[in-house]
Amino acid sequence: MRLTDNDFQLFGLPETQAQARADIDARWKALQAEVHPDRFASEGAAAQRVAMQWAMRVNEAYQRLKDPLKRAAYLCELRGAAVQAENNTQMPAAFLMQQMEWREALDEARDESALEALDDDALTAESAALAQVQELLDNHNDAPAAAAQVRALMFIQRFRADIDQRLAALDA
Repeated sequence: MRLTDNDFQLFGLPETQAQARADIDARWKALQAEVHPDRFASEGAAAQRVAMQWAMRVNEAYQRLKDPLKRAAYLCELRGAAVQAENNTQMPAAFLMQQMEWREALDEARDESALEALDDDALTAESAALAQVQELLDNHNDAPAAAAQVRALMFIQRFRADIDQRLAALDA
């Protein structure tokens, strides 16, 4: 185990999108137990600093691996197809039309049931896109196509967050 290992190597997991969250969580707990700075209290400040670096590295890896979208983006990067969401916003026309329709529906939604129906629709699209990303990465090793799908997922997640804000505003 080295600080320079990629997240999958660090956690002893296969470099695939398909991962069981329970496996990721269990490995995180085991790694945290190994590297927690308190374990090195009797070994002095230098050992504790190194342990702190390890603990931070394990936590960073955990944050990426436990989230399917972050994991997909990371896999794309490892395979040479960085998502570049801030620079590359190209989307297929059909996806952009769907986004426009959703935004209009969000603007027109006046009650909780309309917002929840819109969120259900977006959740269905998100699940399908995640399945497509997994297929592209794990079965076709097509990181560029997966990166494009990850960018679409980012849009969908942002939209779902906007729905959550609207729902929270209704409750207030």
